[in-house]
Amino acid sequence: MANLTSEQRQLVEQWAAEGANLNQIQDRLRNECSVTLTYMETRLLIMELGVKIQEKPREAPPEEKPAPPPAPADADADAGDYANEDGVADELMPPDGVPAGDTPLSISVDDLPPPGAIISGRVTFSDGVTAQWFMDQTGRFGMRGPAPGYQPPPSDIPTFQTELDRILQLRGF
Repeated sequence: MANLTSEQRQLVEQWAAEGANLNQIQDRLRNECSVTLTYMETRLLIMELGVKIQEKPREAPPEEKPAPPPAPADADADAGDYANEDGVADELMPPDGVPAGDTPLSISVDDLPPPGAIISGRVTFSDGVTAQWFMDQTGRFGMRGPAPGYQPPPSDIPTFQTELDRILQLRGF
């Protein structure tokens, strides 16, 4: 281990008490005391001295403002390349075997997903609550409800999963 004088050890303790991190202590030992230590040696020295490095408080992530409700758009504007011969977007049509109008929820796809997402959209559940859904670059699915702890009606979950699966397949995911 490093052979530090008692004065140098006191300096290390003082620097740690002032809030210096391991890198800063290592640099100050080299610059002010002409003692060159590796990062690991500096870490072991701190442990040997029984000095505690002060952790900086983590900043809380900024709260996200709820997105404004989507503006109503006609079916042709959202249809894009996935429109059938009637001009209705395939991903917004009910699944096969379910008559139109009997689908208890609706799903839309955003034109431009938010940062970090490769696809996103909105879903309105049968209880009338709208939530945002998204998929990130690693394929993880996420959902942001209108309020913390919101749970959609259990009967909507299978329909939502089926519809979202179909939409993702149509989009090549």
